[in-house]
Amino acid sequence: MRSKENPIEILKKYKQYLRLEKSLSSNTVQAYLNDVTKLFQYLESEDIHPYDVTLEHLEHFSAGLHDLGIQPRSQARILSGIRSFYHYLVLEDYIPTDPSELLESPQIGLHLPEVLTLEEIDLLIEQVDLSTNEGQRNRTILETLYSCGLRVSELCNLKLSNLYLEEGFIKVEGKGSKQRLVPISPRAIKELQFYFIDRNHTFIKEGYEDFVFISKRGKNISRIMVFHIIKELADAVGLKKTISPHTFRHSFATHLLEGGANLRAIQCMLGHESIGTTEIYTHMDTNRLRSEIIEHHPRNRTFNKKNRTDAQN
Repeated sequence: MRSKENPIEILKKYKQYLRLEKSLSSNTVQAYLNDVTKLFQYLESEDIHPYDVTLEHLEHFSAGLHDLGIQPRSQARILSGIRSFYHYLVLEDYIPTDPSELLESPQIGLHLPEVLTLEEIDLLIEQVDLSTNEGQRNRTILETLYSCGLRVSELCNLKLSNLYLEEGFIKVEGKGSKQRLVPISPRAIKELQFYFIDRNHTFIKEGYEDFVFISKRGKNISRIMVFHIIKELADAVGLKKTISPHTFRHSFATHLLEGGANLRAIQCMLGHESIGTTEIYTHMDTNRLRSEIIEHHPRNRTFNKKNRTDAQN
């Protein structure tokens, strides 16, 4: 086992591990570091070195998150980051055993994401003011988010060199720098082609020429800007649902499933490693589920046929 190090040095090495070994994105790396920093602040107040942590210490830390009013879902995410950190310490032989192995996360109820109807999506897209310099860009952003089911980070980092519009595909770099091909709709291609006319007259900073969506500053558009665009449009049309760029991704997956798409195909298009992540989109209205069962289950078909025969007699 290695000698104790300053917590700041431990964090630096952990950051390198996340970036180089795990190939995580900058945003994900920062999220993990923020989780561990929260733990370090607690440990410092208790005068405990990270290598000396026990399960009991972590349980006290977890209870503290609850006392601060942090929601169960956020608590679970923070504790997941803590487990990752201690897994790293064991892997690199800093500590002999993992104190987080038996650490329990709070119970989280199933959260069904907000979904937009096709009419609501069209309403938002039509609300974009095409007379402004950014109008066609913003319209194309919404159409691409919905048509391809992209994460907002994937949209912001989309490259011209990864567009294969003649073939009807785009190449997307998702979590962990994993690449996938995603079909793009004819409508989204049409919006892109209109946008490219405006983009040709847009100031672009050196080094950002390959990014598809460009901001006023000449760089690729930011996640915050995409959130802002969608919030303004939702307010303008009076949409009561709480939506974000991710809502378009949820809607994309839900509409595909309702249209009869295979869950595995949706998994591939979304870039989910686990089919379990994709299965959240199988939520259905209970009345609709009941009518589907009544209509299609063989027992019900037999029963309904008998009732029709009895009625005719």
